[in-house]
Amino acid sequence: MKTYACIMAGGSGERFWPLSRIARPKHLVPLLSETTLLEETVRRVEQALPSENIFVLTNAAQIEGCRAVLPRLKPSQFIAEPAKRDTAPACALGTALVRAIAPEAVAVFLPADALIHDAATFAQQLKQACELAAAHDTIVTFGIRPAHASTRFGYLEASAALPESHVTHPFFQVKRFVEKPDATHAEAYLKSGDYFWNAGIFLWKTGTFLREAKRSQPELARFIEDFPKENTDAYIAANFPALPKISVDYAIMEKAERVVVAEARFDWDDMGSWTALPAHLPVDAHGNTLRGAVTVHDSHNNIAISSKRLIALCGVRDLIVIETDDAILVCHRNAAEGIKHLQPKLPDAVR
Repeated sequence: MKTYACIMAGGSGERFWPLSRIARPKHLVPLLSETTLLEETVRRVEQALPSENIFVLTNAAQIEGCRAVLPRLKPSQFIAEPAKRDTAPACALGTALVRAIAPEAVAVFLPADALIHDAATFAQQLKQACELAAAHDTIVTFGIRPAHASTRFGYLEASAALPESHVTHPFFQVKRFVEKPDATHAEAYLKSGDYFWNAGIFLWKTGTFLREAKRSQPELARFIEDFPKENTDAYIAANFPALPKISVDYAIMEKAERVVVAEARFDWDDMGSWTALPAHLPVDAHGNTLRGAVTVHDSHNNIAISSKRLIALCGVRDLIVIETDDAILVCHRNAAEGIKHLQPKLPDAVR
């Protein structure tokens, strides 16, 4: 069974401004250590398949940054999407790339910016999921058991366990996909025990995806079928921008004949905003998460990151303060999700 991975690394860097930028989004920023999230993602995948079987799907603004942090991968393993078209066209592009190399291989799609510490379990479960996708001609996705009633994630409802399911590698039939819920529905999903957070990790045989695309997204199917074995850059430049701008959940997953969810036995965090940092960095006795040159007095529950200049906090609480060479962010923790709305209002030099 040949398996290839396509890492989707085209995020816009909005929620982690000012440390992240359009050309250097969060997966290219060493948020938690000296290693970027993209590097960590590739290292995890390399425990399950050879590095030469990995593609990085990004965009023209970020491709050189991706290559710079992953010099061991060949330049041809980085693909710049010529237009922003959402995850369904990205999955069609990755599937076409894999199909041109090895028809009926399994293609794995995963985000570049998720944080997973337990790489060994991830790799083991990924191998099992690929075997299931290959043997049963099904789409497989990974689900995370909700730790709380979150309104930030999409959910999926699981039904019966598959015969292939067991304690270390549980698989369930997917009953339906659910959009990001309100607080009441999120609480109900948590209590039911039948729902998972959608981790945005998908895998399928190339023929399986093509079959589903023919049923529900013919434009994506034509793009895959017409994809050449040579001169792929020209084909992508000419045809990718015309693909529909739609997520893979809407386009394929919700309409597919058979989707299976693998319950993740590894830790997972989507690192969605600055408020994710306290779960992964030291927190002082007053609830402050601090990195760099930061001094505090009578301050509580703050997140402060200094790149060079001193940050001094006095008598404040629940703030996010981020200092870089050319910008300073001051934000209430409750407003962290709104940072993305700043970007259109910022000068081009600091976006």
